[in-house]
Amino acid sequence: MTATTTPTATRPSSAPIGDLRTRRLPVPAMLGIAVAALAGSAAIVYGTGIGGPVLVVVIGALLYLAGLYAASNVIEGRRRARDRTWHALIHSAFVLAVLPLASVVWTLVSRGLERLDANFFLTSMNNIGARDANGGAYHAIIGTLEQVGIAALITVPLGIAAAIYIVEYGRGRFAFAIRFFVDVMTGIPSIVSGLFVLAFWVLIVTPVFNDGRPGYSGFAAALALSVLMLPTIVRSTEEMLRLVPAPLREGSYALGVPKWKTILRIVLPTALPGIVTGVMLAIARAAGETAPVLLVAGGGAAINFNPFENNQSSLALFVYQQAGDASKYAPDRAWSAALTLVALVLVLTIAAKLLARRNRLSR
Repeated sequence: MTATTTPTATRPSSAPIGDLRTRRLPVPAMLGIAVAALAGSAAIVYGTGIGGPVLVVVIGALLYLAGLYAASNVIEGRRRARDRTWHALIHSAFVLAVLPLASVVWTLVSRGLERLDANFFLTSMNNIGARDANGGAYHAIIGTLEQVGIAALITVPLGIAAAIYIVEYGRGRFAFAIRFFVDVMTGIPSIVSGLFVLAFWVLIVTPVFNDGRPGYSGFAAALALSVLMLPTIVRSTEEMLRLVPAPLREGSYALGVPKWKTILRIVLPTALPGIVTGVMLAIARAAGETAPVLLVAGGGAAINFNPFENNQSSLALFVYQQAGDASKYAPDRAWSAALTLVALVLVLTIAAKLLARRNRLSR
């Protein structure tokens, strides 16, 4: 009786697709392809005189993708070549998206630092002439903080309450109508909110208490900014509340916790980071609006701490006015005010994020 032997499978000479020891395109080769693509692109563009550095980068990117696919196809195969090409396209799209933002930030910082001194933060434009190099945005900073602060105090509770009603209680036509009008308000231009407050509050309501004279004020600007902030807060809060898992609510109800307490102690804390993000987006939009403030607050060069009386300026309006001023010192003030506005929104956003994170960790 002879023992049967099972033939052993022999490995082919060429490595299979799943082999981990396949050939790879080395990094120096990819760098060489990139350098050669940029050099060839520069030779084409500058040799023919058809463009400048931007066209060199565009043509160089196309040449790099073609060279990368060809080299990877020879060394790694068609499947890996396609994968590398798509990776390169995704990375190129990311770079193209980041470059404008980086350019804006670099321009803003480089131009804004020229007048970012104590005089800029501690003085106003009151009694500042066209030939005076001094003058600052203290009055505009005060106006922005007061107007946006009042608008946030009005809008944040209303927006969160409306979102809670839509998600937790709203059923039928009334909830659908609220959602529809919020969507409509999201797309209205800022000038429309300014005209609304001008026609209703400034020209109709305030003359009753101001001896028949229209009452331009920072509070009127805050009302106009509230109209712009409300739909953003409602929509973002609504989406965050819908992302809260249903088992969290069901578990709370199973323990006998009332619905209102479940919303306050379970739903809102879970969605708090997203709600904070939506609120800060609304605040950032309101802080950068110019038209409503110009219509209902009027602007001004003097410091006004009272948001309920007289004209008041803001940083966005200050940038607009200085950018159109004939003084040679005005552009520097405009850039510094723009940098101050961006820094202010950044500080508020970081503070709100840290506060929301601390409250979440403490629970």
